[in-house]
Amino acid sequence: MSAGPFLANALWLAGSLPAARRFDRALSNPQEAQESWLRAQLRRHANSEFGREHSFASLTPREFSRTVPLSDYSAIEERIGKIANGARDVLACGPVTHLAPTSGSTGARKLIPFNASLQEAFSGAVGPWMIDLARQRPGIVGGPAYWSISPVTEVERSETAVPIGFADDADYLGGARAWLVRQALAVPSSIRHVTDTNQFWSQTLLALLRRRDLRLISVWHPSFLDLLVQAAVPAWPDLMSSLASDRAAELKRIGPYDWPHWWPHLQVVSCWGEQAAEPGWQALKERLPNVLVQPKGLLATECVVTIPLGADRPLAVTSHFFEFLDGDGNVRLAHELDRGSQYEVVVTNGGGLWRYRLGDMVECTGFVRATPSLSFLGRAGRVSDLRGEKLSETFVAQVLSSVFGESRSWAALRPRAKDDVAGYDLLANSDRADLAQLVDEALLANPHYALARRLGQLAPVRLVRVGSDAEARLLQRFNGRIGDAKPVVLLD
Repeated sequence: MSAGPFLANALWLAGSLPAARRFDRALSNPQEAQESWLRAQLRRHANSEFGREHSFASLTPREFSRTVPLSDYSAIEERIGKIANGARDVLACGPVTHLAPTSGSTGARKLIPFNASLQEAFSGAVGPWMIDLARQRPGIVGGPAYWSISPVTEVERSETAVPIGFADDADYLGGARAWLVRQALAVPSSIRHVTDTNQFWSQTLLALLRRRDLRLISVWHPSFLDLLVQAAVPAWPDLMSSLASDRAAELKRIGPYDWPHWWPHLQVVSCWGEQAAEPGWQALKERLPNVLVQPKGLLATECVVTIPLGADRPLAVTSHFFEFLDGDGNVRLAHELDRGSQYEVVVTNGGGLWRYRLGDMVECTGFVRATPSLSFLGRAGRVSDLRGEKLSETFVAQVLSSVFGESRSWAALRPRAKDDVAGYDLLANSDRADLAQLVDEALLANPHYALARRLGQLAPVRLVRVGSDAEARLLQRFNGRIGDAKPVVLLD
């Protein structure tokens, strides 16, 4: 047992108990929890530029949704620019400690303001998650953890009055909690400043291989571990020569491919596990029968939407204020969702995003007491429209799920248009000859797609067989920022 990580983990978990208890109580009355959170934030940020414009000082939670307009990044980009240049109290009161870069799976890079309020919110969501993990797997307390670190990008090195980017993911928590998390990190945060990709992977691997007592791996996409092995194979001799002799001897017997045996005390792997990431998550579960492979809740740079608790994903009702747009554009609050219905997520996060359209589609799959449990469906604005068919990612995800069923094969749909011939390629790690036809037939449930196919405007779906590393290679498009890569099934 490592005394340093054990003590840091124990102190962090002890400090997380109040947030876990508060969240547990809120599960029985999400309406009260949400209204209480919003009232506090309206008071806290009433004197900001945005708060004065929208009369936060006199606004009630019931009036909030009627008087404050829905927004997206384009609506606040000018104000973000003012913050980056040093302006204070623009979207929220108090210092902005960082601007967190994010781009999601598509689109231009955005800068999300972080302040004390938002760091409190992340701590209030991560705390209940970690307490629940420790109850399921007490062994995680006894050793270090690896939390995915993304290399610094050019925009993060640009000159602004407010720092862009974090030293590591621990900065999302802020204060003493961030310090405690760093004491239990298997890989030092300084590695993110290594700009050479090969060196980044090599140094990450070396730090991880040194920690035989590694207990927790938290990454974004499950294919991250495939990338890790791909980097390990050619560098294996050099890595072995850099390790202590007893550890090197043990790893030489294991070899560069059998990574689950690198860390005999591993307890938990946390990664995306829904939609496009589900096959990779299922494959990890099969490869790690003695490890808890837990699908993450839905989280983004802007907020935590759901918290993984056992098999459920309840809404993070004590961390942010949530609204949901139904198929008709009507606003629903957390306590007004219907089981089986789909919604677009709108968040107010206390860091300066007010009624912000997050761009994620979710389905209410049930309830934890009175709080909705949500499943990620895809990106709300992700639509392919070659010939008027308007295929949304949510619909494509449902089609692929229905066709592939329990199959562990990864698949995605990619539009193609060349020489007046348009259609879709089905990228799949499978040898089934009928897959393209089955997907094409399922897509006909979209009447616009059916019409375009009937008129000959779209060719039938074409199967393109890809290797087992297709997901990993797809992630490399993100130039090292693997944390920005949400699972996608409708490619560019």
